[in-house]
Amino acid sequence: MSENYLQILNRINSFFFDVDGVLTDGSVTLMPGGEQVRVMNVKDGYVLQLAVKMGYNIAIITGGKSQEVKKRLEGLGIQHVYLGASNKLEVFKEHCEIYGINPSDSLYMGDDIPDYEVMKEVGFAAAPNDAAPEIKSISNYISPEKGGHGCVRDIIEKTMRVQKKWFKPEQAPNFENFTW
Repeated sequence: MSENYLQILNRINSFFFDVDGVLTDGSVTLMPGGEQVRVMNVKDGYVLQLAVKMGYNIAIITGGKSQEVKKRLEGLGIQHVYLGASNKLEVFKEHCEIYGINPSDSLYMGDDIPDYEVMKEVGFAAAPNDAAPEIKSISNYISPEKGGHGCVRDIIEKTMRVQKKWFKPEQAPNFENFTW
């Protein structure tokens, strides 16, 4: 790669994330009634809603179909949550076309084979520390954090710092209406 990853982060204006293995640790707790429960990191939630408020485009593309996951993400201000995506690349391309997003100005964080094709199309591919080797091999950046343990916070914060949009005490947002 000829371009330093920090230089690439400087042009990112859109984030795309997988859910299981990225926003969660990939575990699913099976409840007696058949409900599947996932756990998400509050720090990831905080930075996602902050990025939305800062004007970044954020979309979630997952093969999972959990309405609870969608509700949580929509509560953070994410308007584009694609559940049941059997072809993530198709969903990604359609989203970019509809919303005028340049894939080269986009970042996708994924952790496993279903994310591979999308990660090859974006300007910046990122992975959690515990991603599949195939995903790590095509990533511009591998977070020191595992999926569900702050990898999303890591890459969004890193992007915002490079772009000089990270927290400044004099510009502290009003936390009254934040949903973490």
